[in-house]
Amino acid sequence: MGTVASTKGSGGIPEVVVRAEIPFDPVEEVDKGEVNGEIVTEEEELESPVSSVSTEDVSTVSDHPYNFDFFVVGGGSGGLAAAIQASKYGKRVGLCDFVTPTPSGTSWGLGGTCVNVGCIPKKLMHQAALIGQHLEDAPSFGWSISPSHDEVLGHSWTTMVEKIKAHIQSLNWGYRVSLQKAEVEYFNALAHFLDNHTLKLTKNDGEVVEITSDKVLIATGGRPRYLDIEGGKPGEFCITSDDIFSLPYHPGKVVIIGGSYIALETAGFLNGIGIDVTLMIRSQLLRGFDQAMAEKIGKVLDKHGVQMLRNCVPTHVVEVEEGNPGKRIVYAINSQSGEVLEEPCNTVILAVGRSPQVTTLNLEGIGVEVDPTSGKIIVNEEEGTTIENCYAVGDCCEGRPELTPVAIQAGVLLSKRLFGGGNLVTDYEKIPTSVFTPLEYGCVGLSEEEAKEKYQEENLEVYHVTAQPLEFTLPARDKEACYSKLICVKSEGERIVGFHYLGPNAGEVTQGFALALKLNARKEDLDECIGIHPTCAELFTTIHVTKRSGENWVKTGC
Repeated sequence: MGTVASTKGSGGIPEVVVRAEIPFDPVEEVDKGEVNGEIVTEEEELESPVSSVSTEDVSTVSDHPYNFDFFVVGGGSGGLAAAIQASKYGKRVGLCDFVTPTPSGTSWGLGGTCVNVGCIPKKLMHQAALIGQHLEDAPSFGWSISPSHDEVLGHSWTTMVEKIKAHIQSLNWGYRVSLQKAEVEYFNALAHFLDNHTLKLTKNDGEVVEITSDKVLIATGGRPRYLDIEGGKPGEFCITSDDIFSLPYHPGKVVIIGGSYIALETAGFLNGIGIDVTLMIRSQLLRGFDQAMAEKIGKVLDKHGVQMLRNCVPTHVVEVEEGNPGKRIVYAINSQSGEVLEEPCNTVILAVGRSPQVTTLNLEGIGVEVDPTSGKIIVNEEEGTTIENCYAVGDCCEGRPELTPVAIQAGVLLSKRLFGGGNLVTDYEKIPTSVFTPLEYGCVGLSEEEAKEKYQEENLEVYHVTAQPLEFTLPARDKEACYSKLICVKSEGERIVGFHYLGPNAGEVTQGFALALKLNARKEDLDECIGIHPTCAELFTTIHVTKRSGENWVKTGC
């Protein structure tokens, strides 16, 4: 590796940076010549597109003395999107990303949480569980799974994990190539602000470089929290979602602590591939979501075989036997009865929230304000911080939904405003999302609780219906588990302010209806739509029973 040198100019601003050659070794699983379906040449793959920074470069292309026009701290979805968009305007763009390994030693490549330890591996493991359910259903549709029909279906944890890892590595490689094509200079290094224009970047081997930038974007995301109890601290006897997706051994019996969507999704897919799962929930499920829908999801998990321990506060975790996975016991107290619980298991997964990854940045030192409770960066509607040239997007920001598409949209629109003459800002209202539990849940807009607070209960009309999806009828399962709900404001012509759906393919169904809510659709607009039969989505074109009426909301017939 070459030497990284920094020459100081007046005022302590680095004027010359000689960039080290960054090792760029493709992973074995990726075929050279193809990245995410796009054919590239070997020269395109390996050529470094950005020359070393010099004062001549800066003075001829920029009206400022800094090395970069735009520098992004964080290589997740939002940061990557912002950097690549900014490069389209001929700006000199840099990006740094650094993954601190988990206490268990898990690390990953470029792409952030979603790609490496979030949405992508989660959805793939969810799919593995759905396939298991389809295999159980198959005999009802005439399929012979085995000659005797009573052989136990097998699932290989290690095969699934290795296949998922290979796919993720191909995505990591694709992001590196995307940055090269966009001529974004990439640093695999940990960032620390020296001032609002100057960053110290420290690589894994201790090598340090200082860079300067006119504008800086912070997009560092978040990481899972641990518990401040014996056995629950980092490096003790629990893991998190940062570890489970690449766990090299079968986890055995699992206890998941938490009631978040990460906890429920993980419980669902682990249970779906045949793992014994216990959910230990302190208070409510899916805090911040519609609570009637959350409770329905809890009932689905319980019916599918997940043990649900409610009002359960963990006190300590002990290891009784080392190994992979080893043996552990989670001790807890029921907050209502006072009963002491002991739950033996092999693996303990914490899903108790996430914290922003900003502590090493020295934000306080440069004047970037953070929320004293959450630790997240305070931003305005244009993603600006309290320092004029510093911006932030994604999960590290206060009051922003922790969703990948939200960070991408915010990053792209920010770059368009800064460098492309754009004026659009991200609309953080009516954002669709899905929870990938065994029966998936999708929603857009307000929960019933939020709608009552904003519009008052007497001004709302809530339509609902329960129906069994056609594909569930032959195996006779989940007969009345699927549920659809619309929340409408009566004084505004029954404008729809909340959409909620529990059933198959919730992400696909919800994405389509999100546009309707975005355009302020009213109930009569859906009534005038002709549904596609037979589907679950068509229920929203025929839904007519209101909660207020007290009528039976269970759909019969086809």
